[in-house]
Amino acid sequence: MEGLVIMFGDIYRGRKVWLSGVTGFKGSWLAEWLLSLGAEVHGFALVPSEGSSLFEQCGLADRITWDPGDLRDAEAVRRSMLNFAPDFVLHLAAQPLVRLSYQSPVETYATNVMGTIHVLEALRSLAEPCAAVLVTTDKCYENRELLHNYSEEDPLGGFDPYSSSKAACEIAIASWRRSFFKDHPVRIASARAGNVIGGGDWAVDRIVPDCIRALTRGEQIELRNPFATRPWQHVLEPLSGYLWLAAVLFQPDLRAIPSVKIASAFNFGPESDSNRTVAELVSEVLLTWPGSWLDKSDVTAPHEAKLLQLSTAKAKALLNWAPVWSFPEAVRETVGWYRRNPSQAGPGSAHPYTLRQITTYCERAAAQQAVWAA
Repeated sequence: MEGLVIMFGDIYRGRKVWLSGVTGFKGSWLAEWLLSLGAEVHGFALVPSEGSSLFEQCGLADRITWDPGDLRDAEAVRRSMLNFAPDFVLHLAAQPLVRLSYQSPVETYATNVMGTIHVLEALRSLAEPCAAVLVTTDKCYENRELLHNYSEEDPLGGFDPYSSSKAACEIAIASWRRSFFKDHPVRIASARAGNVIGGGDWAVDRIVPDCIRALTRGEQIELRNPFATRPWQHVLEPLSGYLWLAAVLFQPDLRAIPSVKIASAFNFGPESDSNRTVAELVSEVLLTWPGSWLDKSDVTAPHEAKLLQLSTAKAKALLNWAPVWSFPEAVRETVGWYRRNPSQAGPGSAHPYTLRQITTYCERAAAQQAVWAA
């Protein structure tokens, strides 16, 4: 796509990108974007479960190389990365669900914490320059559910196993960076996104996929936390942050900022007016796909935070990064994707529209003079 080749200083053209979690929701979107930028993508991920998968709907298995594997297998991670010898590493693979972490806390920690450490150890084995961005979550903060925008300097923590495992990932990343990468050709940063929405997410116990399944069946949408507030953002927003962070990490003169400042943690969240309740998000969905919702709050359900907000001041100051789409646009683009690409869409069928949305997003970014789109 000619409109995309100048993005991110054209740094990804012809470069090798090792992408963990490539069969997942965010990983599939990122693989699509990287391919459009001219990158060579090599994935490492679990085989997608049977049923709907954005990876399959976009036909990515035929357009990238990838190693089916588990983050908990240190040697498999190391072998995959070293055999590929990447210029960039983007680590997205994780057990990403809060409610599942209550059911499988040990697996959550083994995947998220030890899996990330396995990626860090593989990075230590690389001998050539490489920029690595390891993705955690906005839930890594010690969330006291106050009206406070959490910044990268706030204490880490987490009530549930998922959130606390991601805080532990951040601690491990910072420790390995200080201990082993000071004079190493690999540079490492971490990234924390808000609550991501977008087409092709078919996970259970996530609000937008739950909405789409109910609307498709003509049923009411059942909300377990209708008045919980989250920083909602389209999936392309944090992905633009990851790509720009990795580009500047690889080539610091893109921003004329010392690499030591870039090799750190960054929040990539929406503007403050996108901090909305679940009920507001669903109401916005229903403007595009009419239906209704039902309050199914359960006081006996496992704890989930009611309020969470992010500060993106650091990303704006050091990377000149900012969101592109408004909250209504993010929801409209998300629902539009699902209406054009239902769960039964065949292999490869979602590729054209997914790439079209990436192009539309990049065109808007260029119109807004986003630094990475210049």
